[in-house]
Amino acid sequence: MRFHRYINTFCMTVAKVFGIIRELVFFSICGIFLLCMLYACASVGAPQGGPEDRTPPRFVSSTPMPGALNYQKNKIEILFDELILVEKPSEKIIITPPQMEFPVIKALGKKVIVEIKDSLRLHTTYTIDFTDAIVDNNEKNSLENFSFAFSTGETVDSLVVSGTLLNAENLEPMPGILIGLHENLEDSAFVTIPFTRTSKTNDKGQFWIRNVSPGSYKIYALNDLNRDYKFDQAGEDIAFSDSIIIPDATQASRMDTLWRDSVTVDTIVQIDYTHFTPDDVVLFLFKEKFEKSYLRKSERPLPHKFSLYFNAALDTLPKIKFLNIAQPIAEDWSVIEFMEENKTLDYWIKDSLIYQQDTLQIEVSYYKSDSLNHLVQVSDTLRLFEKTRARAKKDEKGKGDKEEKIDFLGISVSASSVLDVFDSINIVFSEPLLAFDSSYIALWRKIDSTQWEPQSFSIRQDAQHPMMYILSRRWEYGREFKITMDSALFIGIYGKWNAPLEKSFKIKPENEYGHLYVYVEGISENGYGELLEGSEKIVRKATLKDGGLLFMNLKPSKYYLRYIVDTNGNEQWDTGNYRLHQHPEKVYYYPGFLDIRQNWKIEQHWNVTSTPIMEQKPLEITKNKPKEKKTNATIPASQSQHQSQNSRLIAPGM
Repeated sequence: MRFHRYINTFCMTVAKVFGIIRELVFFSICGIFLLCMLYACASVGAPQGGPEDRTPPRFVSSTPMPGALNYQKNKIEILFDELILVEKPSEKIIITPPQMEFPVIKALGKKVIVEIKDSLRLHTTYTIDFTDAIVDNNEKNSLENFSFAFSTGETVDSLVVSGTLLNAENLEPMPGILIGLHENLEDSAFVTIPFTRTSKTNDKGQFWIRNVSPGSYKIYALNDLNRDYKFDQAGEDIAFSDSIIIPDATQASRMDTLWRDSVTVDTIVQIDYTHFTPDDVVLFLFKEKFEKSYLRKSERPLPHKFSLYFNAALDTLPKIKFLNIAQPIAEDWSVIEFMEENKTLDYWIKDSLIYQQDTLQIEVSYYKSDSLNHLVQVSDTLRLFEKTRARAKKDEKGKGDKEEKIDFLGISVSASSVLDVFDSINIVFSEPLLAFDSSYIALWRKIDSTQWEPQSFSIRQDAQHPMMYILSRRWEYGREFKITMDSALFIGIYGKWNAPLEKSFKIKPENEYGHLYVYVEGISENGYGELLEGSEKIVRKATLKDGGLLFMNLKPSKYYLRYIVDTNGNEQWDTGNYRLHQHPEKVYYYPGFLDIRQNWKIEQHWNVTSTPIMEQKPLEITKNKPKEKKTNATIPASQSQHQSQNSRLIAPGM
């Protein structure tokens, strides 16, 4: 009996143990399952959604309906098929007729709401040109060139005027600039009354003025700084056309191809459409030559020198009167150096009676712009403190009995170790000279390792910088030269003399250069060509002569070319003037690049007017590039513009 009890007890214990094990296994499995679920939920992975949304919002409905007649309310609601945003409404959206108080424009879910603040005009077509301001809420796909129109009268005007706006100086497309029509054809309308109809240029400089009524107009561009829709500030960029704009519309048709797949044509269909003209207006934006003239600041960096800083280049030198010096002052009391395009004048004082004064009190009489931008003569009283004298005395006191070094007249020579054959050499002294004698400068050409022979040269003083002298000659390819000066030959007006100087340099050989001749066709107006680097920095200029432009001794590189019609023959581009009805000088770009190689001569024919002006400037050097648009198809990258096939490479001797 006792044995059976032991057996029963043992079996019950084993059963309990297995029960506990089963529970542990069950809970373990559940725990592992829960951990796996939690891990799956917490794991970070790319969402497996559909393709990227590249479709812009679509118009669904509106109040009023597009083209509604006799609409008299100031509120417009436009519904789209998805959630939308309105980007930079005050910059991108244009309402015509021009609004003196800008409307309230906001996005609310799928709606755009426009509340016009100005009173509505009777019998007028209103256009809300959204350009690319409407985008979807998620991917920011923009609805391009969307506009909405309604009329407060019985008809909706429907004509369109379109074209392109370019920068007059460099043919850059100009985005975000106001384009306006005036039905008043007087020149004074542009400066006195707001536009009749308006639009804005897109990122390519293109514009469409919509809902124009039949009639005759003048067209303008305006960078409207004060948003009054008229040219009433001298700093505003403008463009105008001499032509009268007469909008028109004709029915036309074009053939369009329907594709069955990417390689198989399904059918060719004829599509009828309305052709609005003019659609090829080209305007050239410029800013009139304008800078307010006034004295910005003055300083006296050295005892014998003071500087006057003006905001604009001076046509007439200021008159200087010393107020704290009783003795008569000689008329040639200074040497004047012109800096920063004649905006800064440095006065190097020759008279010791003047520069020994710790403080100079002077009266400066000059021409200043008044509130109407007229130049009127004014006088300013200045106190010029010399700040370096006390510091110099302190430095001298600290030197004690140390041997004093000679402070020589500073001379810098711009010649590096290797010069281009077209280079000139600038010799610049640290202060004006008492006298200059070119015979004190010697130029030598190397004959062999031990012999040098003297060479002739020409030298002239720079008109703007009296301490600079420009040495030039026709250098020989590959030859070695040196410039020498003996000591104490040149003496500055403050008593310093020069140390001896020797500077050697070598001219590059001919085979390191290329040469370019451009036959200019399609234009009879005189002008000049400019070779440009990729940054549009001017590398070389050449005047049109016998129908061509000659550029000798060019460094091997890729160049761009433009031609400027030089109306007044001053060899620089000149801007326009609206009051004088003067357009800026015309500019043309060669539509590609020119690859100049070592030891080659290149002849290039260029018909200046064969390519439309808005397509001339190469995209590679265009700064205002159009924004890349999202598309549903992959578009191959555009190919670079290559050198024209009608160029001709000529090896030397051929």
